[in-house]
Amino acid sequence: MLNKSFKIIHNKYYRFFRFIFFLRYLFAVFFVSFTLFLIIPNFFNHEKKMTIIKDQFLKSYNLKIENYEEINFKSFPTPRLELKNVSIYMNRSDIKINLKDLKILPNFLSIYNFDQFQIKKVVLKESKVELEASNLNFFIREILKKRNKLHVDNLDLEIMEKNKSIVKLENIVFANYGYKLNLIQGKIFKKKFKIETKDNLKGFKFKLVKSGISADINFNENQNSNLISGVLKSKILNTNLIFNFDYDNKSMNINNLFFRSKKISFKNENAISLKPFLDVKSSFNIEEIDPKILKRINFEKLFEQKDMIKKINFKNEIKFKSNKLSSDLIDELNLKIDLAYGRMTIMKLVFISGHLFQCKGDTNLLEDYPVITFNCNLKSENKKNFFKIFNVKPKIKNKTLEINIKGTLSILNKKVNFKEIKMNKNYVALKDDLNYFKRTFEDVLYDETFFDIFNPKKIREFILEVS
Repeated sequence: MLNKSFKIIHNKYYRFFRFIFFLRYLFAVFFVSFTLFLIIPNFFNHEKKMTIIKDQFLKSYNLKIENYEEINFKSFPTPRLELKNVSIYMNRSDIKINLKDLKILPNFLSIYNFDQFQIKKVVLKESKVELEASNLNFFIREILKKRNKLHVDNLDLEIMEKNKSIVKLENIVFANYGYKLNLIQGKIFKKKFKIETKDNLKGFKFKLVKSGISADINFNENQNSNLISGVLKSKILNTNLIFNFDYDNKSMNINNLFFRSKKISFKNENAISLKPFLDVKSSFNIEEIDPKILKRINFEKLFEQKDMIKKINFKNEIKFKSNKLSSDLIDELNLKIDLAYGRMTIMKLVFISGHLFQCKGDTNLLEDYPVITFNCNLKSENKKNFFKIFNVKPKIKNKTLEINIKGTLSILNKKVNFKEIKMNKNYVALKDDLNYFKRTFEDVLYDETFFDIFNPKKIREFILEVS
């Protein structure tokens, strides 16, 4: 009975099993043929085809292969041409890209037919680029706007200004296809960053990993190659920043800037000229400020940057108007600071409960120990009310008070010299008085930092000491 069943199955399905066993030979033939198809190009002389490869590479990616050491064909895991130690130039520019490895993945049928050679994908591996800041916009657009598939793996980008390094970005990874489309990763200042580019490069989101620093930039439409404009929104820990900007190779304008943190908030306008030298015109309108943050300014480190100070010219105007409900000593401040070729001039107007204090000064920041020459004047229509601010009762109850002071002040040495002190046109300090004021000023007001001079408690102590 069992033999009879096997015989029926054998007779009925013989052709089917015969076909199945035949397919295994067919698959084997196909596998061997396909493997040979991929392996045989390894023995071709691709050097002879380099003219075709270069032309197609230039046509597809607008990149010109200048030099290379060797070219090889690799069959697995995907068929590709590999060029070692390659120098590439961006077409119509002098931007040079040095690579350890350039991988060109051709279309499948192009492996044998170089007359119809087509490139499917390119991988730039371990590359280095040094470029001037003025070429950065062109470089970014050329790389990010490639239509054909491009994978940048481990790019080091150094931005220069007159052959001096400004900033260096390392280990940049980017692909314009796949699940990491529009995502750029790398390192800046040894910290990892991520950039998400928006469609058609209308903007991007920047994040410094594990730092609390992020930025969102949106570019205006109708951009041209010479102008970049848009809006930047940034968050740095507990601070927020937003402004509009216009940038070209020679200048940058920053408008409607608003900065807010726990310690300070202000509005700002800037016009910055980058060439032939750095020239800045800015206006600050301070809304809130904690005076304690001024004590963090390190004048010693600031004055050490003499090479930078030589190159910067700026005109700054700083305004502050106290909230009526606040307890600030200063009601209103207007401060103008101009810097040119290391020479800084200062003009300050301060209103303290309706009393006017104005001061002019200048100094040379290129000196080893900069000294401020000042000429200050205090006017008060009500002397009693002025001293009341510092909780002091004046011995002489004149209705008006006017004081003129001339001298020099050394910020780093914490020294002051009074050349002239006049009060109410009937008092002129003699030499002994000037020396006394000097010692008292240094011992009481200027015993710590520069900004402690404006401490109300110290001012009260100084008034009581000299009155």
